Amino acid sequence: MTTGVVFITAGKSFTRDAVDAARSVKQSNPSLQIDLFCDTPSDVPDGVFDQIHLIENPHRRSKVDCLPQSRFDRTLYLDSDIRVVADLTSMFEILDRFDFAAAHAHARNRSQTNAIWRTEIPDAFPQLNGGVLLFRKCPEVQTLLDDWAQSFSSAGFAKDQVTLRELVWLSDLRLFILPPEYNIRYPKYLKSWTKDEAQPKILHFKEFNSGDKKKTSKPSFFKLFRS
Repeated sequence: MTTGVVFITAGKSFTRDAVDAARSVKQSNPSLQIDLFCDTPSDVPDGVFDQIHLIENPHRRSKVDCLPQSRFDRTLYLDSDIRVVADLTSMFEILDRFDFAAAHAHARNRSQTNAIWRTEIPDAFPQLNGGVLLFRKCPEVQTLLDDWAQSFSSAGFAKDQVTLRELVWLSDLRLFILPPEYNIRYPKYLKSWTKDEAQPKILHFKEFNSGDKKKTSKPSFFKLFRS
């Protein structure tokens, strides 16, 4: 059984960010294999990824096309604006009992987060954040990922999470919701947690996006959860 992490990027800046994100995976989880799907393989330095796959028709949400192509039996997909800061071994053990895992979207009151595709869905079943996705290779997940790619192309939403929400709602997947420490979206949460509460695992901050104008220094992040 193969286990690994997948990054998917279109555009040079996102690919550079994925290189930094992948290095954080290697530092904290050296045994994990890491693959990259991108449109500019020549820009990727050697020694960071185990395999690099060319995206021939890239777009801003190329991940919906490439996720079904993961070579791993158990895949952890990560956005490029992520840093992994702890051992993730237990994440993959979740897939002994579940097919698919993700954390809830945080900004749940935004109109785009509440957008409806074809079916009215209870507010208590919010969108899943698409930046950290854990799944195992099985027919049910393959169908979900294939349908997600097709629906994103046809539905016309800028955000891919709108169609994912409905597809998961209507599916028979064994779904697990990841606790928040596996997809921390805002630095403010690190300031409120104490040592006997959650231990941060995956930081998912827009400040890690090299195109973002507002920067926060890396040392401050590490100080927040290691102090």
